[in-house]
Amino acid sequence: MKDNIINICLETDTAPQVIEERGKDWISYGTENWANLYPQFLIDLYYNSSTQAAIINATAEMVAAENLVIENVEDRNLEARVKLQHFMDRANSNESLHEVIKKIAFDFKLQGAFALNIVWSKDRTQIAGIYHIPVEKLRAEKPNKMGRVEAYYISSDWANTRTNKPHRVPVFNPNDRTCANQIMYSGLYSPNMNVYHTPDYTASNNWALVDQKVAEYHLSNISNGFAGSYFISFANGVPTAEERRQIEQSIAQKFTGEKAAGRFVLTFSDDRTRTPEIVPISMSDADKQYLALQELLTQNILTGHRVTSPMLMGIKNDTGLGSNVDELNAAANFYLNTVVKPYQDHIVKELRKIFKVNDMDMPVNFVQLKPITLEFTSEDLKAVMTETEIRDELGLAPLDVEVREDFSKVANIDGEPVFDTIEEAVARANTLGCSGYHEHKYEGRTVYMACKDHNQVTDLKKECNCKLSDDNYTELKNFINEFGEDIPEDWELLDEENVKDEHEDFNFEAELNKLVEGKLELASTGTARPNARSTQDGVNDSYNDYYKVRYVYTKDTALSQRGETRDFCRLMMNAKKVYRKEDILQMKDKPVNKGWGPKGNSATYSIWLYKGGGNCHHFWKRQVYKTSLRNAKADINNNQIISDAKAISEGFTLKRNSALVAKAPKTMKNNGFLEPR
Repeated sequence: MKDNIINICLETDTAPQVIEERGKDWISYGTENWANLYPQFLIDLYYNSSTQAAIINATAEMVAAENLVIENVEDRNLEARVKLQHFMDRANSNESLHEVIKKIAFDFKLQGAFALNIVWSKDRTQIAGIYHIPVEKLRAEKPNKMGRVEAYYISSDWANTRTNKPHRVPVFNPNDRTCANQIMYSGLYSPNMNVYHTPDYTASNNWALVDQKVAEYHLSNISNGFAGSYFISFANGVPTAEERRQIEQSIAQKFTGEKAAGRFVLTFSDDRTRTPEIVPISMSDADKQYLALQELLTQNILTGHRVTSPMLMGIKNDTGLGSNVDELNAAANFYLNTVVKPYQDHIVKELRKIFKVNDMDMPVNFVQLKPITLEFTSEDLKAVMTETEIRDELGLAPLDVEVREDFSKVANIDGEPVFDTIEEAVARANTLGCSGYHEHKYEGRTVYMACKDHNQVTDLKKECNCKLSDDNYTELKNFINEFGEDIPEDWELLDEENVKDEHEDFNFEAELNKLVEGKLELASTGTARPNARSTQDGVNDSYNDYYKVRYVYTKDTALSQRGETRDFCRLMMNAKKVYRKEDILQMKDKPVNKGWGPKGNSATYSIWLYKGGGNCHHFWKRQVYKTSLRNAKADINNNQIISDAKAISEGFTLKRNSALVAKAPKTMKNNGFLEPR
């Protein structure tokens, strides 16, 4: 009976203990019941708690994502790009880099850390390969006098170190390549831990242990039973001990076991005049008690893992998937940005240390998995979405890649456009009143300008006095004068970054003020802000705006200075103004840069995406300011508010702008033109 009673000590210490034991070169890492075996304890919980296992499996898949890719691959150094791509295809003799990442992502979530075996080439100039090391096989060497761990010990079984003697391997150090094998051990910060990293769900391990014990109890109850379900009494005498054993065994084989319901209690008596009596034994409401316990432990395990929706982890609840698509999307975005992304960023940071050694360091990112929702059927989507939109939603490239507006001219030289073709230059000459064309060299290639020689075209420009005085110039000047803003002295710059993947309909300023509004304590009078001209000025109900978001036209200093020679770019840069996003978007309907529209035939195009046109060296930068709002008495964490707004922007449910908005056209494919030039 003792074996069938569930016995859970809720005071069990499941937090790890780090102990320096005398006579051992490594630091023990375990609990009272799992001495120096804390990683094995986590594995045991994983295998015995279905809820814990579901969360860890789902999170590891999200962290590993679909793949790891090079950012802006076409803009990178060809030799370094080829080297990195080869490394990503073959991280070691048997695996690709993504296959290794899938393993370390699993360890990262399960153990709170991951480990890699770094193998140097024979000449020690390059890293020849990296291999995953299961964290449970690793223990840290005692730190040196400076508190640094110089090596780790590896054993296939830390429960039996006599048979499986630990082997010392130095820590990864690019400055000391003496040993061909080194270990990189890394993880996120863990409080009160100096040499090891703990998982983020440690606080919920007691509940996972309850889940394990409850499952074991139910299994034992089904197999053996802890109480009789029926009382069978034979009133025809008392058989011998051997006969009683045979009768009991015969009935047990027929009526009990995992596929039979319950067990029985057997008795005998001397009265031959009475038939056997079978009396059911009523059970308590234990099933209801365990159902309530199951719901409680599931919720606590989910909370420990920071999961806001169990459906996200593949754990079904009573609400149903179909009616909770919004909840699932919101939960997915929250979990991605607060849990998954920090894991991914840390993995990338550690991998780039390896890339740097091999002279192939460049930005990489994960191709994220997308949550699957059942709000619409495939037929519904096909009815309202184009083929390109559907492919984009699935993460596939468009079949007809035409994502950039074309511009007929290549650039301006001395204020006059040059072209790739002779025909375009001759057509331009006809409009100026000259004929023919002449050649120029631009960025190492031949381009064509109107008129037979350069003096002729410059003389014509002087005679007509049309430079900086045509409609193009006037329209742009009017725009700058009307919508360009100077930053007030009482605004404080909090954050600035290149605009990337920000949807043109996403109101960054309003989202910031929405997040901070509930944290402000304002007097009833408030501070009026009459300059709030539109919905994108981001004010709260009392027109007390705490944050302002503006966009500034900025030059990519990594490129040459040629971008400054273009009239549009020169005026925008010299004005030193900032703009609201909605005003920038309105420029697509204004002829502020004539001649740079599609095929050179249109006076308008998207300034938000393509700035000054093909070969332009500029991009938009977002700036976040804090205003001098009076009566705001709360202590506001500006960095947290801005980070939250960025996370919301990344999870914006509408189709986002392409990354072109954060690029100078010069760095786009074909330098911002449709066709190669």
